[in-house]
Amino acid sequence: MEYKSPVYEVISVPIEKIKANTYNPNAVAPPEMKLLYESIKEDGYTMPIVCYYTEPQDTYIIVDGFHRYRVMLEHQDIYEREEGRLPVSVINKPIDQRMASTIRHNRARGSHDVELMSNIVKELHELGRSDAWISKHLGMERDEILRLKQITGLAALFKDVKFGKAWRPAEDDEDEI
Repeated sequence: MEYKSPVYEVISVPIEKIKANTYNPNAVAPPEMKLLYESIKEDGYTMPIVCYYTEPQDTYIIVDGFHRYRVMLEHQDIYEREEGRLPVSVINKPIDQRMASTIRHNRARGSHDVELMSNIVKELHELGRSDAWISKHLGMERDEILRLKQITGLAALFKDVKFGKAWRPAEDDEDEI
């Protein structure tokens, strides 16, 4: 079967069926949010929101496009013009792949909140993903992954790390005191 990119099957979805994901570390400052609003006001939605569809809940979970979604939520003029609907491209991937997709989309455009990025690395590690997998799929250097793991402060993230024997603590000699 020939691969077909999701963007060729954009659908119109009522905003009430779209939900934010719980792991997006991307933050947009107020001046950029204003610019995004102006862009959507002047040009319309030129890129779909990327979502994962959950059939049991009949909802679309955002993988990329949270701030475009937010513009519609926060601006009645946009909501009315678009009749409360957003263009959506649907991807069908497991949670670890969706997290990786979110990070790739974000990193191609902007910066991330360090604490939230640390939590993503932690969650991917807990899902069984190796540092090599995280590096490859999130476009991170290994030292960046290490720093993000250190921020979370969880020893479990380092259980498979091989440490060198740089020094050994000396035995206390009570006779010398």
